[in-house]
This record gives sequence, structure tokens and C-alpha cells, in this order.
Amino acid sequence: MFNQLGVIGCGLMGGSFALALKKAGLVKRVVGYSKSPSTTETAKRMGVIDVAAESALLAVSGSDIVLISVPVSATEPTLKAIRHLVTPGTLFMDVGSTKVDVVEAARRVLGDKMASFVPAHPIAGKESGGIQHAEAGLYQGRQVILTPLPETLPTLVQRATDAWSAMGTQVLKMTPENHDAAFAAVSHLPHLLAFAYYQSVARQPAGRDFLSLAGPGFRDFTRIAASEPTVWRDILMANRAEVLKQSRAFRKALDRLETLIVSGNASGLEEMIRQVSEDRSQWQMGQLTAPRSQR
Repeated sequence: MFNQLGVIGCGLMGGSFALALKKAGLVKRVVGYSKSPSTTETAKRMGVIDVAAESALLAVSGSDIVLISVPVSATEPTLKAIRHLVTPGTLFMDVGSTKVDVVEAARRVLGDKMASFVPAHPIAGKESGGIQHAEAGLYQGRQVILTPLPETLPTLVQRATDAWSAMGTQVLKMTPENHDAAFAAVSHLPHLLAFAYYQSVARQPAGRDFLSLAGPGFRDFTRIAASEPTVWRDILMANRAEVLKQSRAFRKALDRLETLIVSGNASGLEEMIRQVSEDRSQWQMGQLTAPRSQR
């Protein structure tokens, strides 16, 4: 049980965390801060937070758990604003989609106070952000990745694990480097491709006509192209080295398909598609599987 949760950034992720913690009966009071007063007013009206703080520092004051739910590019200035109240007795977590840059920012700002910081990335979200879309069940049945550091207090890692588990999430642990490499492949690259693909169709001379004929396949493939621009700008820039590595791997796979088409190798094309189709049909979200080529 936590006496007080301080939420910095009362949007979809931070608001849903507060609601989930309340639903699980793990927090007595929630204090929230956002740059926009209207956001905290909405959060209070919805029952997400109990008290609206006038600053990030005041949201931390008196809290024994703090969730930093801001764009990854805002992590460092946010930590600077609250570092005077970072103590070993308080659990600090973020929800950023990249971890190496967040950890580096935390090291620059917190120094020997890093022991209180447990970097986290819940694998959950919606197409629409904002506090009005927050819900207690957002994290239910999802995964959350924790990337604790050598200096992180084991007791706080356990408290973080217990809090997320109580919300119905599956907690995994890995290094920040492995996290960023993995999510460049399964999250960041797909967004990059969706942005590029939609643009490539829409900006053709007949693009408007093409889009009028698009069906469920196009809708599903391009759904994430409607994601928040500033959020994905920050993610793609923060994890650029790993994203570009995955982009090059994708180009090689696309080149192999194009080569088969150019050469008229129908049987080779069918076999490659069959391999991918079989692998995809056996894949399930959250389940560890090895590609056919690695079995």
C-alpha cells in the first residue's frame, strides 16, 4: 500500500496508472501535475487524481511513489525540477518508450540518487491520448518492461514489480540496451513504415482515388500512422541508431522479395511468402517464439 502517488503528466498513461492503482486498493491519495491546468482539472473531475499540484515538485512532495509520464524528451528537465525531493524511500518510475536515453538523462541529473529510479515501459496505449481516455484496465493483461540498473535499490524494484503485477500486468526485466534494440524492431520500425507507407500512397497523383478504395487490410496496416507526431518524433530520434539498424534489415528483406518478382521466380516468391505466413500464423502476442529460419 502506498500513502500517496504523485503523477507528473496526467495524460492517458499517467491517468490510467492512477486509476489502476486506486482500483487495486494500493494507494490512499493521488496528487497530479500537468502543464495545462485544464488537464489536471479534468483529471480531478474524473476522479483520477484527488489533488491538483501547481508544480512537478509539489506532486512529489509527500509521495512514496512517483510516476513520470511525460514525453521522453522532457525527462531530463522534469528530473531537474524534482531532484531535490528524490530520496531512497520513494519509488520513482517513468513510462517512456525508450530507455537508454532516459537512463542517461537520469544519470546526468540524479547522480548518486539513481538508486530510487526504476525505469519502466508499459506495453499499452490507445490511438487517442489524453486524460479523457484514461481507464483503470489499460494495463490489464499487458506487459511492462522494467530496466533496473546496478545501483537501483532491490527493494524498490520489488515494489515496482508488485505494483504493476497488482494491476494485472506481466512484469519483465531487461537492460536498457536490450529494451531499445527489441522495441526498435517490434514497435518503432512499424511506426516508421506506417508513416512512410501512408504518405507514399496518399501523395501519388491518384492517391485520393486509391484511398477511396482502401479496405480493412489498409486500415489495419496504417492504423498507427495516426499516432501523436511529437511523441513519435521523440521516440524515433531518441532510438535512432537501433531504428536505422532495423530499417536496413527491413530493406534487405524487401529487396529479396523484389528480386524474386523482377526475376519472375514465382516458386521462390511463393516459398518465401509461405515461410512468413507459417511463422505469423503461429505467433501470439506476448509469447516467445523463434522464427522458422532460427529453429
